[in-house]
Amino acid sequence: MAKLFKLTREKFEELQSELDYLKTVREKEVAELIKEARSFGDLSENSEYDEAKNEQGKLYARIGELESILGNYEIIDELMDVSIVRTGSRVMVRDTSDGSEGEYYIVGSTEADPMENRISDESPFGKAVLGKTIGDLATVDAPAGQIVYEILDIAL
Repeated sequence: MAKLFKLTREKFEELQSELDYLKTVREKEVAELIKEARSFGDLSENSEYDEAKNEQGKLYARIGELESILGNYEIIDELMDVSIVRTGSRVMVRDTSDGSEGEYYIVGSTEADPMENRISDESPFGKAVLGKTIGDLATVDAPAGQIVYEILDIAL
């Protein structure tokens, strides 16, 4: 069974727009690069041709990746119940060992960006907090050992 990608409406529209750009504008640009490189003669020693073909390969790989995501996705409901942590929730937690607090946005794997506190629902932290409510404890299996977080708040 194909993986179901969980996307926010914003991310869905961004991916749809990127796919449209790649199929219309970028594909023509790469085809033109190949055509131009072919005009330089002998293809066996033509680095411009090799580079253009590599670019074409990357382009088609990205198009395939986007088509895979957009062919099997689910939009995260932004009007969901905020009493429980779900994909699409913002969750405020406190580390019970040192009292430090943090706010994280639980997102699908395609939107994860730890530097922006956007944590995948498939990560150890994401899995630990999913389904929890305010006041619950979530135990995360981290490389340094188990970390226990208290759920302080849930929002959208």
